[in-house]
Amino acid sequence: MPIPALRCHNIKKSFTHLPVVRGLSFSIAQGEILALLGPSGCGKTTTLRLVAGFERLDGGQIEIAGRVVADQ
Repeated sequence: MPIPALRCHNIKKSFTHLPVVRGLSFSIAQGEILALLGPSGCGKTTTLRLVAGFERLDGGQIEIAGRVVADQ
Protein backbone atom coordinates (compact mmCIF):
# COMPACT_ATOMS: atom_id res chain seq x y z
CA MET A 1 0.00 0.00 0.00
CA PRO A 2 1.49 3.37 -1.00
CA ILE A 3 2.17 6.08 1.57
CA PRO A 4 -0.62 8.72 1.57
CA ALA A 5 0.33 12.21 0.37
CA LEU A 6 -1.49 13.59 3.44
CA ARG A 7 -2.73 11.77 6.52
CA CYS A 8 -4.51 13.37 9.46
CA HIS A 9 -5.23 11.12 12.42
CA ASN A 10 -7.58 12.15 15.23
CA ILE A 11 -6.71 15.86 14.93
CA LYS A 12 -8.19 18.21 17.52
CA LYS A 13 -8.23 21.97 17.98
CA SER A 14 -10.05 24.19 20.47
CA PHE A 15 -10.17 27.96 20.96
CA THR A 16 -10.82 29.15 24.53
CA HIS A 17 -12.20 25.75 25.53
CA LEU A 18 -14.55 25.68 22.51
CA PRO A 19 -13.80 22.57 20.42
CA VAL A 20 -13.61 23.44 16.72
CA VAL A 21 -12.05 20.29 15.23
CA ARG A 22 -12.87 17.11 17.18
CA GLY A 23 -11.04 13.91 16.32
CA LEU A 24 -10.96 14.34 12.53
CA SER A 25 -9.18 11.59 10.56
CA PHE A 26 -8.64 11.27 6.81
CA SER A 27 -5.96 10.45 4.26
CA ILE A 28 -5.40 11.58 0.70
CA ALA A 29 -3.48 9.53 -1.86
CA GLN A 30 -1.09 11.07 -4.37
CA GLY A 31 -3.17 12.71 -7.14
CA GLU A 32 -6.47 12.69 -5.21
CA ILE A 33 -8.51 15.83 -4.64
CA LEU A 34 -10.37 16.47 -1.38
CA ALA A 35 -13.15 18.99 -0.73
CA LEU A 36 -14.01 20.09 2.80
CA LEU A 37 -17.72 20.85 2.91
CA GLY A 38 -19.87 22.04 5.78
CA PRO A 39 -21.69 24.97 7.32
CA SER A 40 -20.03 28.14 8.54
CA GLY A 41 -18.09 27.61 11.75
CA CYS A 42 -17.67 23.82 11.47
CA GLY A 43 -13.84 23.86 11.30
CA LYS A 44 -13.03 23.75 7.56
CA THR A 45 -10.61 26.68 7.58
CA THR A 46 -9.12 25.62 10.92
CA THR A 47 -8.43 22.17 9.48
CA LEU A 48 -6.62 23.72 6.50
CA ARG A 49 -4.65 26.02 8.85
CA LEU A 50 -3.61 22.99 10.93
CA VAL A 51 -2.42 21.11 7.82
CA ALA A 52 -0.52 24.19 6.60
CA GLY A 53 1.14 24.64 10.00
CA PHE A 54 -0.44 28.03 10.77
CA GLU A 55 -2.14 26.62 13.90
CA ARG A 56 -0.88 24.15 16.51
CA LEU A 57 -2.69 20.89 17.16
CA ASP A 58 -4.29 20.22 20.53
CA GLY A 59 -4.26 16.50 19.73
CA GLY A 60 -3.63 14.04 16.94
CA GLN A 61 -1.05 13.73 14.20
CA ILE A 62 -0.48 15.10 10.70
CA GLU A 63 1.80 13.36 8.19
CA ILE A 64 2.85 14.61 4.77
CA ALA A 65 4.33 11.94 2.46
CA GLY A 66 4.87 9.66 5.47
CA ARG A 67 6.74 12.30 7.49
CA VAL A 68 5.19 13.49 10.76
CA VAL A 69 4.91 17.28 10.62
CA ALA A 70 2.65 17.81 13.66
CA ASP A 71 2.08 15.56 16.66
CA GLN A 72 0.40 16.11 20.02
